[in-house]
Amino acid sequence: MGPLGLSRAGLWLSRAMSRCVLESRPAGKRWLVAGLGNPGLPGTRHSVGMAVLGHLARRLGVAESWVRDRRCAADLALASLGDAQLVLLRPRRLMNLNGHSVARAAELFGLTAEEVYLVHDELDKPLGKVALKLGGSARGHNGVRSCMSCLNSSAMPRLWVGIGRPTHQDTVQAYVLGRFSPAEQELLPPVLERAADLLLDHIRQRSQGSSSGP
Repeated sequence: MGPLGLSRAGLWLSRAMSRCVLESRPAGKRWLVAGLGNPGLPGTRHSVGMAVLGHLARRLGVAESWVRDRRCAADLALASLGDAQLVLLRPRRLMNLNGHSVARAAELFGLTAEEVYLVHDELDKPLGKVALKLGGSARGHNGVRSCMSCLNSSAMPRLWVGIGRPTHQDTVQAYVLGRFSPAEQELLPPVLERAADLLLDHIRQRSQGSSSGP
């Protein structure tokens, strides 16, 4: 397919995504899952949240369905999880501006802060450690802080992936913006798998709870 064909295909996908956004909510629950990070810096520790989103997209069969949405400056993919719909989001803004993309997408899809999951790196936990936290402070994470400010809430569930902390404090910025070492890269696939398991299990439980009657 030539450049013109690719351009038309991209335009068609964008319009299709716009229709999905404007449609009424399906019978099941809808959740937004945002992988925080820096666009254009894949494989870095600070963008491990985006790596989790990539793994999720492959597991859910939508790895080839990412569409750029200029309204929220992000790449979006829609996936099904039982009766629930997941809106996967990778911001195209820098980490400290990720919240603008997340908040705009939440507005487009009619979601509250409690229906938005943030997936991000955690400097104070070792690589291999993953956990899900319900609300709370940003703990110094600029991407989370941006989301809290733009959504005007701290209620978002957060899935964090430990990346470890360097020995010297003055090397933190270079460390988080650096790529995983070869040894760390070998550990990463099962970490991404555990992160996806934890996230999907939590969403399933909440979806079933919200769909059950009184």
